[in-house]
Amino acid sequence: MAQLDNTFGMLYISAAVGAIFFGLSIVQAFLYFQTHRDSGVTFYKLAVYWLLFLDALHVVFVNSTIYYYLVTNYANPPALLEIAWSFKAQMVIDTFIVSSVHLLYLPPIWIICKGRNMRILPVFMTASLVPISAVATVLLLVEMFKCYYLSDLKKILWCLYMSLGCATLVAFMIASSMCYLLVTSNTKTDMTLRSIVRAIINTGCLTSICSMACIITLAAMPDNFVYLGFEFLLSKLYVNSYLALLNARYYHDINAHTSQRRPPRVYRPELQVNVSQDGFPRTSGADKFQVSDRTREHTYYPPAADHPIAVVVETESFSM
Repeated sequence: MAQLDNTFGMLYISAAVGAIFFGLSIVQAFLYFQTHRDSGVTFYKLAVYWLLFLDALHVVFVNSTIYYYLVTNYANPPALLEIAWSFKAQMVIDTFIVSSVHLLYLPPIWIICKGRNMRILPVFMTASLVPISAVATVLLLVEMFKCYYLSDLKKILWCLYMSLGCATLVAFMIASSMCYLLVTSNTKTDMTLRSIVRAIINTGCLTSICSMACIITLAAMPDNFVYLGFEFLLSKLYVNSYLALLNARYYHDINAHTSQRRPPRVYRPELQVNVSQDGFPRTSGADKFQVSDRTREHTYYPPAADHPIAVVVETESFSM
């Protein structure tokens, strides 16, 4: 029972949490399409469609893997030793998701570097870091398809370390580059983006922390599937981080535009009531323009008077 808890039990928990993250991805994608419904077909919309498609496939393959081991082959221990085809398929989808998000983070860095002498930074990451991570992941997939039993994964630990290490390095470099460029920006346009540095740090650090957790658990517990549980969640964090970045940019621009508007001026007229000698209220010509249409009339009768005088007081009601 203990072996099932930290092996297939960990995969089951990871699949359940991954389904929750997939729901968050759908919500974020819906918000993005709602806020950009009038912009037509753009590169970022196609990127969101692509990530959602890959994320949905990843959920299907992960749940198919869990179903194969825990339902189809229930009480069949020999089948638990084999590697299901859906397990290998989800590794392929995971590779596409991580590489796609790495590449999609580069255009924002390139835009922020516009007008500076620091464009060598995204060029360097494009030409070296991202391809290195992609090559390491492809090598992992090649070695993975040579394995037929789960115990064979111990033979390709060097590929796992190299792939996870490269992914962690790229995620850290992208997050640190975005934060550095936004903090050191001097133009007025870049000034409006400084408040999303915290969100960029959080999203970048989440993917890096998850990759580091995979490496640490793989080194500390290579005999169980705890590291695979973190690996199942890695792609979900990448998709959510990129969608959160797209939505944060839009809502921050809206808030920045709204905060630049001057608050409306509220005119509070003074109440002036004059009582004529004949006992009727009289309002001056200037007061007629000061009192708004939304008024409330209060009639007051003095208790002791030879000739009762009705005084009509007009006050303006203000909503707090």
